[in-house]
Amino acid sequence: MRALVTGASGFIGSYVVERLLARGVSVRAMARDARAAQYLKNWPVEIVYGDLATGLGLEDACHGVQVVFHVAALYSLERRHQRAMYETNVGGTQRLLAAIRRSPTVERVVYTSSTAAVGLRPDGEPADESWEVDPRTLPDGYKRSKVLAEHVVREAAREGLDVVIVNPSTPIGARDVKPTPTGATIRDAALGRMPAYVDTGLNWVAVQDVAEGHLLAWEKGQRGERYILGHENLTLRQLLERIERLTGVKAPRLRIPLGVAMTVAYADELVWSRLWRRPPRAPIAGVELAKRRMFYSPARAVRELGMPQTSLDQALIEAVEWFQRLAQVDPSDPHGRQASPPGKKRGTL
Repeated sequence: MRALVTGASGFIGSYVVERLLARGVSVRAMARDARAAQYLKNWPVEIVYGDLATGLGLEDACHGVQVVFHVAALYSLERRHQRAMYETNVGGTQRLLAAIRRSPTVERVVYTSSTAAVGLRPDGEPADESWEVDPRTLPDGYKRSKVLAEHVVREAAREGLDVVIVNPSTPIGARDVKPTPTGATIRDAALGRMPAYVDTGLNWVAVQDVAEGHLLAWEKGQRGERYILGHENLTLRQLLERIERLTGVKAPRLRIPLGVAMTVAYADELVWSRLWRRPPRAPIAGVELAKRRMFYSPARAVRELGMPQTSLDQALIEAVEWFQRLAQVDPSDPHGRQASPPGKKRGTL
């Protein structure tokens, strides 16, 4: 059995690769460039090059594999990446599905969507897979691209392609290299760099459980159906309090009103980031998403797939320890030597 994993060097993708290898599956990992390929050389995988935005290499990547895990996506909250997100997330999914249809060996596809493509209940209770989002009500950006991409996948399922959809919520764990916005929040809180917070809420889940959910969807998922891969619904304040309990680093007490946060976001993204030529620290889209608590129910994935529900504390410990180790390494040192002695940093677990 051979599996193709797109986005194999990413946060979720690397754990999917790890789970597949543990089950004895031969893995073909698709890399977009040499940097991603360099990361993948640490794994016993076959590395191939493919570009979702152009379609180059996709047909070769699909040749001779039996299952495709399409994990890759461009995730950004910055407005300047809107067009690239559409080309990668929507157009790239269309191109990959076309290559899969031309492959005589592919038997099943697992598509990684997001809870961003699942609607929210008006009463604030956790939403399940039945809640939809009308893309016409959304501005351009990551959320809209994932909704449209999922529509492409559903249409392919209606046309007969054996594809299952998984919708991860907010994964937590080690190896969040970029990091994701979630990882950056955990890092800053654990290192005492977070002066304030906004009143929002998310569904949080261990990244290992998300990866296992992918494999369970491959084995047990129903064609054309989607499964929310999540665990606990917590406000951001509750999550920060957990990090405080685990690390001893005080959680921020100052809550910023959303109106103030939005004003800062506009100034940051439209003025300061351009002036200083750096990514915005408070993207407008991020504050927009924080306006509603995004709570979801993973009950279907637990019931039908047997998705595990690892303790969120364990996932946080692994994430915090990883970020603390990273903070102790001097990024200017090519040998990765520590910038400060281990165990001397405030909040070390």
